[in-house]
Amino acid sequence: MDFIYPLQFNMGKFLRILVTLFIFSATTSIAQETGKDQVSVIGKVIDKTTGNPVESATITVLIKQEQEGVGTENFSRISISDRDGKFSVAVIRATSAEIFITAVGFETLKKTLRISADATEVNAGDFLLGTEATNLAGVVVTARKPLMQMGVDRRIFNADAAITSKGGNAADLMKNIPSLSVDINGNVQLRNSTPQIFVDGRPTILTLEQIPAEDIEKVEVITNPSARYDAGSTGGIINIILKKNRKAGLNGVVSVGGGTPELFNSNLSLNYRKGSVNLFASGGYNRSGGIAEGEAKRQNKSDGIITDYFDQESERERQRKFKSLRFGMDYKFNDNNTISISQGFVDGRFNNIEDQNQRYLDQNKVLTQTGTRQSLEENFFKRSNTQLNFRRTYEKAEKEWTADITYNSGNNGGESSILNQFYTPDGQLSGTQNRVENYSTGNSQQFTIQTDYVNPLSEKSKLELGARSFHNYSKDKLDVFSVANDELTKLPLSNNYSFRQVINAIYTNYSNQLGKLKYQGGLRLEQSSFTGKLLDSAKSFGYDYPSKGNDMWNAVFPSLFLTYELKEGNDLQVNFSRRIRRPNFWQINPYVDISDPMNIRKGNPELEPEFTNSFELNYNRTYSTGNILVSTYFRNNTRDITNYSDTISNAELDKLNNASIDPNAILTTFINADRTNRTGLEIVWQQRVGNSFDFTPSFNAQYRDVKASVGGLNLSNTGFNWDFELMANYKINDPDKKLLNNFSFQVSGEYESPRVTPQGRNKEQYVVDFAVRKDFLKNKAGTLTFNINDVLNSRRFGNITDTENFYQDSYRRWSVRTFRLTFSYRFGNNDIEIFKRKQGGNDDNSG
Repeated sequence: MDFIYPLQFNMGKFLRILVTLFIFSATTSIAQETGKDQVSVIGKVIDKTTGNPVESATITVLIKQEQEGVGTENFSRISISDRDGKFSVAVIRATSAEIFITAVGFETLKKTLRISADATEVNAGDFLLGTEATNLAGVVVTARKPLMQMGVDRRIFNADAAITSKGGNAADLMKNIPSLSVDINGNVQLRNSTPQIFVDGRPTILTLEQIPAEDIEKVEVITNPSARYDAGSTGGIINIILKKNRKAGLNGVVSVGGGTPELFNSNLSLNYRKGSVNLFASGGYNRSGGIAEGEAKRQNKSDGIITDYFDQESERERQRKFKSLRFGMDYKFNDNNTISISQGFVDGRFNNIEDQNQRYLDQNKVLTQTGTRQSLEENFFKRSNTQLNFRRTYEKAEKEWTADITYNSGNNGGESSILNQFYTPDGQLSGTQNRVENYSTGNSQQFTIQTDYVNPLSEKSKLELGARSFHNYSKDKLDVFSVANDELTKLPLSNNYSFRQVINAIYTNYSNQLGKLKYQGGLRLEQSSFTGKLLDSAKSFGYDYPSKGNDMWNAVFPSLFLTYELKEGNDLQVNFSRRIRRPNFWQINPYVDISDPMNIRKGNPELEPEFTNSFELNYNRTYSTGNILVSTYFRNNTRDITNYSDTISNAELDKLNNASIDPNAILTTFINADRTNRTGLEIVWQQRVGNSFDFTPSFNAQYRDVKASVGGLNLSNTGFNWDFELMANYKINDPDKKLLNNFSFQVSGEYESPRVTPQGRNKEQYVVDFAVRKDFLKNKAGTLTFNINDVLNSRRFGNITDTENFYQDSYRRWSVRTFRLTFSYRFGNNDIEIFKRKQGGNDDNSG
């Protein structure tokens, strides 16, 4: 069955007007820049105290030109330094330029650069940034970090630029990042595929909603990772970088906010730096609530003929409470050796109260019975994260060795009660009341050890080597009981399991340059195993690659990147990588989830890993006021892991005796498709108009071709889908307007078209967020932010499933429109000495 869906845009007059406005403004701005001769300014930013490169420093190059009939006109270009502290800025040709370097925790540095008439590239040299030596109250930051720094291998999103997520969590932040979407369960997707989530470059057991947005400095998005990264990242990598202040002395930020429904957030971050020691700590509390609705309408069929109908409506009241604490220390032994240690804790409580109303109708749509289902769920979790990092640099520039150890642990538990009752069409009780109770406990541990070595062999060539070992252990117990006449009967739904996952890897990367062609080739070898056990039945399941030395190709993951500089500010790149997606525990655990009695889920122990061959062709264009990145991509997923739904069988129904499961319930599990091919085009455009307005639209179009079958049933499907995202910012910076000065406005919107699945399609969805921010007090130390998430109250996740046995149209919501007001205050004084001590009446402040 084929579903081809035409382009449809339903975001309404509001967003259409905004899109038209910014496209017109930007087109005019770009047209003014086209055709101007450019010169490239390169350089490197270095920490004057440590000698280490400064990543994510903001570089602003200002050009002044005499324009006939206009006078002097200013042109500026903003860029950000990379992880090696290097930067390259393409600017309009002139005889001189002023360069401003700003970075958090450092003094602002200014340099005037002379440019010869025939130069195509000018090396501005090294910029040595000294530690900020004035109180925070005396610091005025005039340059804003751009929303994103875009390159052909990754994109860096600056978290502070997304004011619509202020007071929220990492999932709220992800909604603002081009190419990313967040589903009903808080899971993020990159180009309609599931990426791997890292925190500070390491695996995490935290979910996105367990990470406060206030703790995030930036987010790195890598669409096609090289051999340096874990081969399990078939859908790309999202690396969340947490904040770590570098200001001298004692500095901090405190924020508190609240709103509706049931919103409250608070956070405190502190940092102390003196000499070779840097101490940091942060803690916060976040609470959210609200009532979300859901709906399902189904037609049950036999031989293609409708036999009866079923409708279901639900309301779920969700309450989430999270507490977090993180602290650590950086210590610099000498000019070449630094060690860092950090510890984090997260504690969460979440409650759900859900009411379902059900209606059963015959083939003539005559009501035959109704039903109600009430469920109460209370759960908790505790998470701990410990990291130890060592970094050694050498006299040779950019040569370094790092070794890291990460340990994650946690426990969880909870209980729930489900009550079912059926009624006759006239409202009389039908049958006896069914009650099911669940009790769960569990614990998990993750251990990662990793080492990386980088050695520049020459000015243009570089060798990278590394190794990684990841171990994941978990043990959980779920007891499910049917309650009748105050007696408990244990059901087969009970799930007592444990699993162990191990991934060992080594890799090498080599890069060099031939004229304008830069190339990087890499090879990664990974051995992986997964062993799961159902402790009550002694049943085992899992996988092992390569298995006893066989299937060695399943352990080999090559990558190749070729970049060619067409001209200054214009790069063309082609890349390839092979990766693996391993099924997670819930996808292969044969446990049956009956949270919804008409839509139950079960894992498949026979599920195998899928493999991805990914190709990309990227064109990156930079100019004085913006950047455009155009990507075409093709992904071939063999053994693609996908959902499969069917009416529950009599055998499965018998196993769920006394669990109040309807004979017409849909059972969803996971299968390996033969393959899924995705062909797509993505455009990300970052544009600044004047000094007050900027916007970032992104567009992704994809054609999906799925080939799959189950028991002779053909599930193959094809279809076209697309999505559009926009973030626009406007800031008033006019001292003459006392009341309106330092006001910032931000609007972001997203539209996703219908998307095919093997048995139907996901329905379209759209959302708009809005925020306004006011900086005030002396030197903008205070900030007040008001945001509305889901302005139109439209975010819902729907899907249509069409099979031989049933047709279902359903939607669910996980959150509702929220209103939030947050106040933040930045403070600091580098004169405070925590370790002050008296000796002979004098202060010893040596560091």
